[in-house]
Amino acid sequence: MITNKFTMTMLSKSSNESFARSCVAAFASQLDPTLEEISDIKTAVSEAITNCIVHAYCEKIGKIYINGELLDNNTIKLKIRDTGCGIENISQAMEPLFTTVGGERAGLGFAVMQSFMDSVKVRSVKDKGTTVVMTKRISPRYKING
Repeated sequence: MITNKFTMTMLSKSSNESFARSCVAAFASQLDPTLEEISDIKTAVSEAITNCIVHAYCEKIGKIYINGELLDNNTIKLKIRDTGCGIENISQAMEPLFTTVGGERAGLGFAVMQSFMDSVKVRSVKDKGTTVVMTKRISPRYKING
């Protein structure tokens, strides 16, 4: 069951990547995560947003849609969507070191997302866009009264 949610739309500008990270981190803080858990979430969001900026819109500006949900089992669910060029072969795109652009891009975006989140699901349609859905369960922390 959803206990809280937010929706946000931003332009696919590099300057918005850190803004998205901060917004998602602030939203996730309601689950009382550790600093490591917050860092994991922020890193995964950065990778997903960067994929939208670099790959989806290919040097033009488009919209990035972010939906966040807090679930009653102490889990955050994030959906990051673009309406860009889409991914032709999702399995290939998710392989470590695969990239469609050369240069300094390492092709590790999806691998990083998978290593920091509990689940990562990708849906994409060529010329329609891509949706990445990530979840992470936050470890419950118990406070000792004393």
